[in-house]
Amino acid sequence: MQKLAKREEQIMQAFWRLEKAFVKEIIAEMPDPKPHYNSVATMVRILEEKGFLDHESFGNTFRYFPLISKETYQRHTVGDIVKQYFNDSYPSMLALFAKEQKISEKDLEEILKLIQSKQP
Repeated sequence: MQKLAKREEQIMQAFWRLEKAFVKEIIAEMPDPKPHYNSVATMVRILEEKGFLDHESFGNTFRYFPLISKETYQRHTVGDIVKQYFNDSYPSMLALFAKEQKISEKDLEEILKLIQSKQP
């Protein structure tokens, strides 16, 4: 799976929120300053070519929908980050968050409970 550019990711975030949308509805979801319609339409077609989106036709108009779920993309992206920056070690990543105080003891306890509940 390819990594999305920043603007592509913004567009996909809007699709994941809306589930199905026309280009103008995606533009309404994007932060100001709003990009030009043609720019977004071009990026939507690129996302379709990359396999992230598909469409259904309504005459000359297309309504697009995601083929890749947000969760699938999250797993892929986080996996890449862990490989690239943490030597493929999730404990190293969590240790960084703990050292930087980005994750609390309570958060770690919740993670531990989640892990324990997944064990047979």
